[in-house]
Amino acid sequence: MNATRHDEFRDYVAERRPVLLRTATRLAGDRAEAEDLLQAALAKTYVAWDRIQDRAAVDGYVRRAMVNTQISWWRRRKLDIYPTDRVPDRPVEDHTDRSEMHDALGRALDRLPKRQRLAVMLRYYEDMSEREIAEVLGISVGTVKSTVSRAMTRLRELY
Repeated sequence: MNATRHDEFRDYVAERRPVLLRTATRLAGDRAEAEDLLQAALAKTYVAWDRIQDRAAVDGYVRRAMVNTQISWWRRRKLDIYPTDRVPDRPVEDHTDRSEMHDALGRALDRLPKRQRLAVMLRYYEDMSEREIAEVLGISVGTVKSTVSRAMTRLRELY
């Protein structure tokens, strides 16, 4: 990659990192894992940077890389889980930097099935259109609409 392309990628990451990290956090559910997830997706994007002709589609490429990577990690982790008689220690989550509303929203979204949570997050948190969500998730626009509708109905029932 030449210096101009390298600078272009660095500028993209500097500008879009906060938004992409929010997406990664929703996918991973943990800040540290989200940072790893975003880093892995950006590494894949960097390798493909010269092949991405439409720079407006880069966010979608990174999101798709995050979704695919998260699924791959989930599958790998699923194979590594073994039953045990001993419950491992779990760290206490630090809520000092979160507002009460943000915390409540996170809990509500966590109660949704993964696909509904992802669709709602992309639609309202990332402000993506239904068409963009359909492309990112590899589903039809109608499926996006019904998934988001069911998720919003469930959120209203919960809160």
